[in-house]
Amino acid sequence: MDERARIPVSLPRDNPTRSYWQDPPDAAVADLRTTETLPESADVVIVGSGITGAAVAWGLLQNGDQPGRSIVMLEARQACSGATGRNGGHTKAASYRTFAHHVSTLGSTAAAAQIARLELANIRAVHGFARSHGIDCDAVSCDTVDIIYDAAQWEAAVAAVAAMRAALGPDDPAAEYELVAGPDAVRARFHGHATTFRGRPDPVAGAVVYPAGSLSAYKFGVGVLRLCLARGLNLQTHTPSLALRREKGIDGVWLVETPRGTIAARRVVLATNGYTAHLVPRLQGVVVPLRGQVTAQRPGRALPAGGCLPTTYSFIYEGGYEYMVPRPAGSRFAGDIVMGGGLVRGAADEGLYEYGSTDDTALNPDVSAYLRDTTPRYFGPDWGEDDPAGRVRAEWTGIMGFTPDGFPLVGEIPHGGGDDDDGGGLWTASAFQGHGMVLCWMCARALVDMMEGRDANNELDSWFPRAFRITEERLAKRFQGRVSHNISGQDQGVPAE
Repeated sequence: MDERARIPVSLPRDNPTRSYWQDPPDAAVADLRTTETLPESADVVIVGSGITGAAVAWGLLQNGDQPGRSIVMLEARQACSGATGRNGGHTKAASYRTFAHHVSTLGSTAAAAQIARLELANIRAVHGFARSHGIDCDAVSCDTVDIIYDAAQWEAAVAAVAAMRAALGPDDPAAEYELVAGPDAVRARFHGHATTFRGRPDPVAGAVVYPAGSLSAYKFGVGVLRLCLARGLNLQTHTPSLALRREKGIDGVWLVETPRGTIAARRVVLATNGYTAHLVPRLQGVVVPLRGQVTAQRPGRALPAGGCLPTTYSFIYEGGYEYMVPRPAGSRFAGDIVMGGGLVRGAADEGLYEYGSTDDTALNPDVSAYLRDTTPRYFGPDWGEDDPAGRVRAEWTGIMGFTPDGFPLVGEIPHGGGDDDDGGGLWTASAFQGHGMVLCWMCARALVDMMEGRDANNELDSWFPRAFRITEERLAKRFQGRVSHNISGQDQGVPAE
């Protein structure tokens, strides 16, 4: 793993695989340059135009006491074309799967409960923002079901739900879970069948049901960008940030170098997730990229409601899981099944060689073959015959970011010293562990509060986890792979949402 973590992080690559969500790209925003030439300076430069960058821009633009503030957003490729435009769109916390690990790691039940509440708050905030601002992004609030194929995982799930109810209180919305025991009940309600993998039986042990949702993260991100543009954001697409350096002789000014010129700013925000170490070399091995893979499959002919199932899914087995989002009625390609993951069982060495990769221009053929087979395997006879047009409509890859301790990095990057000091006015919210749909909105909100001086007395501690803040101690940790989302407590890699 050390070798994979040391691979130099690159810029986003040209000609990435075509994401289902970006086909076609947004005609007005995808290739927008608000001004023909790159501004020479700005109050704030935001690098990255996904949900995090858009949320930071929105937060900064709400500050009415600085109406003349200039904000320039730089994007290496098309707008919202990174992880936001490539994930599965699953607004699902699955907090019970990490609760025990967080208690153990942080030494505090209260800290673990705070993370669970933040994840739920993030889901509600994203869906609420889409509703209140009229963003058409196919947003659906619904239940989700985790179908568990391993007896030890099931026992741990039951214990984790009990622990969360005890810690948060049975009426806390973040501890709202229903346990469905046994294969017959799971099959009757969710069409989940026992399966086999490489000749090994995967019997259904039970299921966990809880509130979640789904949306097109691409449409949501573009919708937020539109709101920001209306308030004065200057968006510059196809403008990669090549390097950061200090302005010589001018205290506190950063220079962001691009192929179209250099822009100066006193504050720079890196909303660059898995690519962050490209601009901040001291984060090499601290924010480690991981390539994930997703398919969009036409629904099997026997699936109820033409594939527009009422819940989203995860299929959990010893060592990992896949996640699944049915496209809702009324959306384009309604009934399509979006299935992601496949690293643990589909890729060589449980996905080892996907670490360190920023190559979203290609697919892993082994993962492709595995993901293509998941739907009829998990749904059995309830899948039926494939659509005459073929099972797979699209498949693509995207780049996530992971840290040694499994938490995102939020805050001002500490001073590193030297001529190109990488601290003081350099901020980030990044490395969302493949869990950005339930982390990045609230992390961006916290970052804006930090930048605007609304955390001078640690006011954020009432709702924002201290474990997410950047510290020198965290930056010194060694990356050993993804921190577990495995409720049995064993560290191992799992596909991301």
